[in-house]
Amino acid sequence: MSPEQPIRVLVVDDHPVFREGFAALLGSIDEVEVVGTASSGVEALEQAARTEPGVVVMDVQMPGMDGIEATRRLLQERPGIGVVVLTMSEEDGTIFDALRAGARGYLLKGAEPDEVVRAITTVAGGGVVFGAVLASRIADFMTGKPQAGTTTFPGLTAREHEVLDLVAAGLSNGQIAARLFLSQKTVRNHVHAVLTKLQAADRAEAIIRARDAGLGR
Repeated sequence: MSPEQPIRVLVVDDHPVFREGFAALLGSIDEVEVVGTASSGVEALEQAARTEPGVVVMDVQMPGMDGIEATRRLLQERPGIGVVVLTMSEEDGTIFDALRAGARGYLLKGAEPDEVVRAITTVAGGGVVFGAVLASRIADFMTGKPQAGTTTFPGLTAREHEVLDLVAAGLSNGQIAARLFLSQKTVRNHVHAVLTKLQAADRAEAIIRARDAGLGR
């Protein structure tokens, strides 16, 4: 898209520092014109009607009407708009709820700015964008491929299953972070959550239980 016809973007997030900072970042890019910001799902619908954006960057967790419901209603009213969900949540339920609502992009807030811009550009052109790891999980879901260990450890999230599987395979936190495109801090948090939910005394006990369940192969 040429600089003469920038992509009109509406930024929706209930955290004012993130919202305004992100809007300022997008506003510095020639291909993008930020036409408005909103702090809730209700305000997003109002702003979309007033500013007529081509793409809406939508948070999920917001008071009142959340981003999923806002996306659903927005696309009912204006089906030509592209919605890119930008959120902290990587839970499968949230991802697929966003898909069912009509979102054509789903990125985590840790995504690099250029990745977000590429997603906005792609969605504005009619494409679909999901981060590499999320895309793989979506593909597994669509093809019916089961998530490793989901029945053995039902208390764990899909991401925690992935982490446990790699822990059982003998990978370090650094190696897991590289494999899943996560920070080491995020991996440490997932490992801690896994140990807590499994009530495992330490990493070694978690590995033994995971391998007994068929993980780590």
